[in-house]
Amino acid sequence: MAYDDLREFVKALEKEKELKRIGVEVSPELEITEFADRSVKRGGPALLFEKPKGSNIPVLINAFASMRRMEIALGVASVDEIAARIAEFIEMRMPEGWIGKLKMLPKLAEMGAFFPKTVSDGPCKEKIRRDRFSLDYFPILKCWPEDGGRFITLPMVFSKNPDTGKRNCGCYRMQVFDERTTGMHWQTHKQGAEHYRRARGTRMEVAVAIGADPATMYSAILPLPPDLDEMMIAGFLRSKPVQMVKCETVDLEVPANAEMVLEGYVELGELRREGPFGDHTGFYSLDDDYPVFHIQCITHRDKPIYATTIVGPPPMEDFYMGKAIERIFLPLMRLQLPEICDICMPAEGIFHNLILVAIRKSYPGHARKVMHAIWGLGQAMFSKCIVVVDEDVDVQDVREVAWKALNNIDPERDIQFVMGPIDSLDHASRLPNYGSKMGIDATKKWPGEGFTRPWPGVIRMTDEVRARVDELWKRAGLK
Repeated sequence: MAYDDLREFVKALEKEKELKRIGVEVSPELEITEFADRSVKRGGPALLFEKPKGSNIPVLINAFASMRRMEIALGVASVDEIAARIAEFIEMRMPEGWIGKLKMLPKLAEMGAFFPKTVSDGPCKEKIRRDRFSLDYFPILKCWPEDGGRFITLPMVFSKNPDTGKRNCGCYRMQVFDERTTGMHWQTHKQGAEHYRRARGTRMEVAVAIGADPATMYSAILPLPPDLDEMMIAGFLRSKPVQMVKCETVDLEVPANAEMVLEGYVELGELRREGPFGDHTGFYSLDDDYPVFHIQCITHRDKPIYATTIVGPPPMEDFYMGKAIERIFLPLMRLQLPEICDICMPAEGIFHNLILVAIRKSYPGHARKVMHAIWGLGQAMFSKCIVVVDEDVDVQDVREVAWKALNNIDPERDIQFVMGPIDSLDHASRLPNYGSKMGIDATKKWPGEGFTRPWPGVIRMTDEVRARVDELWKRAGLK
């Protein structure tokens, strides 16, 4: 099911009993964070705060904060359905014969439906404010006690590649400095930062949309290759094109169904101290210099909903969004590394700190080849620790991985250290954005790798005995 906007998604969550309306007054300063944090860690619902203190705009949070909500957001019974669709398109080959080509036409037509569609107007322009506007109109959260201020945390930030004109949409936090300026926290490895580095003249136009249908919002966080349009991927996820509308004051398009849009620019070379910010690592990211976003126009829907999120000690909403990415993008990783059986990014690894990988090992040194290949894949380059195990290990069972990996390694032989790019939020690296990474080969070692001792088997009872005891267990009255 493709939702037309955020409101339809809210109705769907409510219908599935996955949303709770909060009718009491709650402050956007710290109190909403505490509500959201308790709810996600207790397996609670999405929250719609109808009376945020100081504003008449309701606040939606934790809308993606469970695998069930991710499935509702993407209109599937399981996110594996999307992975299967991706695998199907990857495997498409031009068929021979006219009958085969006719059978392919529906798939080609479906691909045509992915591309965004430009419309002349949209709900995001129901109210247009060029003068006398203020960010104070919106219930923007101060998330954690030591944060440098209030932060917009779930924006869709649109910019253009100055060389190609291709659109990028990223999710970069934005600290509110005053009623018309914010920080623009695009880290050095992100496409927004690359556009900024390539920009010519004195200004770079930027538009920020907040709140839309869930697939469109979700597309902003996806680790896509440069210049691959996130709005096209959103169309793929929702099997329906995203309607885009031209902004009022900048030469950019935004989702026509957005709840609100901030139009403006960053002045090239203008930097301002941004942060600290309670981040998804579970620690505060320290203050640093980032570009300043100047807002020159705000448009929004009549009676908008403010969509936001918080990050902090895991698991939180971002874990479930990342888990869906793990499952959805596995076929694309297998396209380049077909030996990979499965991957897992545990919540405690906060995405970039730990990846568990199961492979079909085919030759000596295969595990190390996979480690280096992953370090060369887009945002996977930030992976601080990669643990590679054999295909018979269930990497979704972290206890099993820990048990087998710790038994299978000789630390000096099987742990490899490399230097390279590090996530900007890694506070332990020796330098910002640069440090060491570790790969652990926890596969069974072969003679071709210099291991000549016998390798023991895993202890397991025979199937016959297990079947007999299944029956005796019931007769003994055991549960």
